[in-house]
Amino acid sequence: MIRLEMGHIFIKDIQFAAESKIEDGVLYVSEEAVKEIVLEDEKIKSVKFDIARPGESVRITPVKDVIEPRVKVEGRGGVFPGVIAKVDTVGSGKTYALKGMAVVTAGKIVGFQEGIIDMTGPGADYTPFSKLNNFVVVCEPVEGIKQHDYEKAVRLAGFRVAVYLGELARELTPDETKVYETYGVMEGKEKFPNLPRVAYVQMLQSQGLLHDTYVYGVDAKKTLSTIMNPTEVMDGAIVSGNCVSACDKNPTYVHENNPVVHDLFEQHGKTINFVCQILTNENVYLADKMRSSDWTAKMCRFLDLDAVIVSQEGFGNPDTDLIMNTKKIEAEGVKTVIITDEYAGRDGKSQSLADADPAADAVVTGGNANQVIVLPKLDKVIGTLDYVNTIAGGNEHSLREDGTIEVEIQAITGATNETGFNYLSAR
Repeated sequence: MIRLEMGHIFIKDIQFAAESKIEDGVLYVSEEAVKEIVLEDEKIKSVKFDIARPGESVRITPVKDVIEPRVKVEGRGGVFPGVIAKVDTVGSGKTYALKGMAVVTAGKIVGFQEGIIDMTGPGADYTPFSKLNNFVVVCEPVEGIKQHDYEKAVRLAGFRVAVYLGELARELTPDETKVYETYGVMEGKEKFPNLPRVAYVQMLQSQGLLHDTYVYGVDAKKTLSTIMNPTEVMDGAIVSGNCVSACDKNPTYVHENNPVVHDLFEQHGKTINFVCQILTNENVYLADKMRSSDWTAKMCRFLDLDAVIVSQEGFGNPDTDLIMNTKKIEAEGVKTVIITDEYAGRDGKSQSLADADPAADAVVTGGNANQVIVLPKLDKVIGTLDYVNTIAGGNEHSLREDGTIEVEIQAITGATNETGFNYLSAR
């Protein structure tokens, strides 16, 4: 048996202070200490910090990543293995998480595929991150830096800050504790002989050119489909490194708190036997797509699964991977339910996915990313509005003279998330 104890420490506010600490649910942050951590990377010229609280008239853009601070208190390894901590297999022991807050990294990486987080107004209703106390890290690169080097510098800076803040909780007593237990293949079959065997197939964005996800520090496009214990993600085994459309990318926060994993654990030992998590990638070449989907289907059969949930990340090209996975897994006699989102046009009348098949007959949608919204002018912007017109989901007329912004919800971070980490549903 593999057992992970997750301790939750609830953060109700963040404040700048001379000393970093957590006291009575308030996270106090030393600006000098985090500045030193960010500027360890010579590719970052300067950094600014800010705090955005739920309900404040604040807009954060362009958003790169959202990260929940965690600390490994007992057990093997540390958080973000292969990226910050050493390459140890994680997912067991005891981990603490700072709930109700996040580290948000911001700054122009590519200028058209970062996102917007509004802390109030109609935009806030579409992003789960408007409900958090956000510690925002805005990085400016040195002159002449290439985009992929800038992305890496900001990505790692965010993780270093999150680890620093998480470490403040090491000696605290959690406000809440949850325990997650998983079993080996035979052990689980003996323990739950009459329960259907279910796994989670998670497709990871890995199309390259700033479309990357990392597993234990390895770029997912360089991997074959593989099996992982679902508790490993809770220790940061999967992290985001991509700059794809904000609405359906999985920020690191989503990997750490993947709702598919948590929902399956809720039913584990009751209505299902949650066997494992299968990771597969989304590549651009047909041969790679065929190889990865073949391996995914092969694993589903090898594990004698009865059903899987398949979640996608992104849209368009990855729709092919989604349908390939579904067709091949169903052909092995394993039932599938897929989670995706739609690009059905502003009127909702276009074809929702770029590919389709009769085997994909059980679908959960995260919403239509082309839906248009008008965001009001807010009192404060953390970051800059310079890229609102070019952001995915925007156009040359998005930023209006009165300060309002007309965009598709594609521009809002997490609006149509394909793990279900969002607020949209369909009737």
